[in-house]
Amino acid sequence: MDTFSHALWGKGLFGYRGHRWMALFFGAMPDLFSFGILIIIRILSGEFQLGSPPPSDTIPWWVYINYDISHSFISAFICIGIVYRYRKDIAFAMLGWPFHIILDFPFHSKAFFPTKLLWPITDFSFDGVPWSRPEIWFPNLAGIIILFIYRKYK
Repeated sequence: MDTFSHALWGKGLFGYRGHRWMALFFGAMPDLFSFGILIIIRILSGEFQLGSPPPSDTIPWWVYINYDISHSFISAFICIGIVYRYRKDIAFAMLGWPFHIILDFPFHSKAFFPTKLLWPITDFSFDGVPWSRPEIWFPNLAGIIILFIYRKYK
């Protein structure tokens, strides 16, 4: 799923109890922790290019590690559990993080950043249908629109 959609799902599902910007952030955070850092580094070094993602062999090793950490229920629920102990209101907004993982699991192929739900316990992943396909992308967009209409009138 694209990072912007993740952010909107996070805000729409977990930002209605306050902390809407935090829910928006945690919806996108797993991608920001891996690809966002890479984009910032490439912008600062003058290597950034718009367009399709770079070939796998040009992506630094640490992006893969950050992706596995940020796309694992293990790390997500450990962090949320720690925050929940002190700030339940913020922990609710953080649920955009595991929802991001749920959305990525069936929509990432094994060829490009498979989502390993229980990393580091297991490297199990699913060879999913890419989110960029119209039969995935349009229902995603429709779901976001329906969710925000629902939130507006509820």
